[in-house]
Amino acid sequence: MDRRSLLTLALALSVMTPGAAASADMHISTLVGSDPASAIAELVMAEAYRRIGRVLVVHKLPGERTLVMANEGRMDGELYRKVGMEREYPNLMIVPVPLLTYEIVIFTRGTDFVVNGWDSLRPYTVGYVRGIKIVKENTAGMKTEAVPTMEQAFQKLTMGRTDVVVGNRLAGLAAAEALKIDEVRVLSPALASFPVYHYVNKSHAALVPALVAALQAMKADKTIEKLQKQGARGAIP
Repeated sequence: MDRRSLLTLALALSVMTPGAAASADMHISTLVGSDPASAIAELVMAEAYRRIGRVLVVHKLPGERTLVMANEGRMDGELYRKVGMEREYPNLMIVPVPLLTYEIVIFTRGTDFVVNGWDSLRPYTVGYVRGIKIVKENTAGMKTEAVPTMEQAFQKLTMGRTDVVVGNRLAGLAAAEALKIDEVRVLSPALASFPVYHYVNKSHAALVPALVAALQAMKADKTIEKLQKQGARGAIP
């Protein structure tokens, strides 16, 4: 076989089989819905992966499926979650640099009460987005309405199906604005406030040091701060 034939065969094989470019993609799961917190995390991690020569591909999935698929290796990781997810999902590894602060608050349209921790919600019907584990765990035994998206949670609130909605501050405010729902209030204080982190499946453990270095560099050069502001404005490309 001459040189030209060999080059043609090599080119054909590179098209027919997954190559280096395909393996550079990182397929990462997150909850379905439009959420500024997710937008921020996606912007930050897209840049972090770019700096280590990888491409971030985000898949939005309903409910707990996002964590299950990442844990089973059907996804390469989870976009962002609070610390400690590896206790329930042992195949997930945290990338220990925070992406943003996640704040859980109570949204209401007329229902008013003094907020004194999660137990304050017990007399009410609580709407929340399915898959947000901190809300599910802390409202166990209460009257709840779990839905796939924040927009649906607010629709149930306006219909009187729920008394309050509990969820991320940024996501709730964005949903209320998108649906043009008036008179939505955020009760104080917040129920919880904590940093969130990127997770990868253990099969990608070798990437963790490089991602940590990239994120630390992005923090030092103010890139994370800039992307947080961009994502909060809903400016995801």
